[in-house]
Amino acid sequence: MGNRFHRVAIVNRGEPAVRLIRAVQELNHGADSPLTTIALYTDSDSRALFVREADEAFSLGSPTFTDEQGNRKNRYLDYAALELALRETRAEAVWVGWGFVAEHAAFAELCRNLGIVFIGPDPEVTRRLGDKIGSKLLAEQAGVPVAPWSGGAVATVSDALEQAEQLGYPLMVKATAGGGGRGIRRVLDSSQLVDAFDSATSEALKGFGDGTVFLEKLMGAARHIEVQIIGDEHGTVWALGVRDCSVQRRNQKVIEE
Repeated sequence: MGNRFHRVAIVNRGEPAVRLIRAVQELNHGADSPLTTIALYTDSDSRALFVREADEAFSLGSPTFTDEQGNRKNRYLDYAALELALRETRAEAVWVGWGFVAEHAAFAELCRNLGIVFIGPDPEVTRRLGDKIGSKLLAEQAGVPVAPWSGGAVATVSDALEQAEQLGYPLMVKATAGGGGRGIRRVLDSSQLVDAFDSATSEALKGFGDGTVFLEKLMGAARHIEVQIIGDEHGTVWALGVRDCSVQRRNQKVIEE
């Protein structure tokens, strides 16, 4: 079966980009129809390793930009610049790795509208699984055991106090959006709940644009174990092994084994 695409744009930098480039180099060894890697980079990355090792490179311009709300953001999040780059480079597929637009359903939709293959989940899947409340509800529907929780969003402090009494302490206040250890607070007793609720809500709203939070029973003795899953459009699914991510700082992984 021939490749569906031959030109892959990389919307990432540093280690993720280098990993993809070297994986493609291995894939291309002896291939009749090799893939071309295209590094999209900012001015500050112009001499970076991933730019030098890619088959082609295209500048996105300055490292940051200002959005319509006046917020300064990383250029790798600039949809207008990314769309221009994808058009100019004649990209047929996009690889995003992790971080930046990797979990942006809107970017996957942009690729779809441009007729470009997004190497990753469909935007509908990203939306369903990117929301922690939605993910827990989906898991419950599928019969997957989940930690005791509030069963949905907790809108007010009074609601939080009521739900907390039912769940029992200790517990966690968690933002439904985003990740990276932000919007999460540990609560050992009722005296800590109000401050935890307010700070988690505020941090989530500022970081992700969504201040929705829920409560979840704290599993203090648990380990953070992940199973990486990959699937294709034909319904074939593989489990790529187990990794222990229990070594963390501020709810952010330090090492994965």
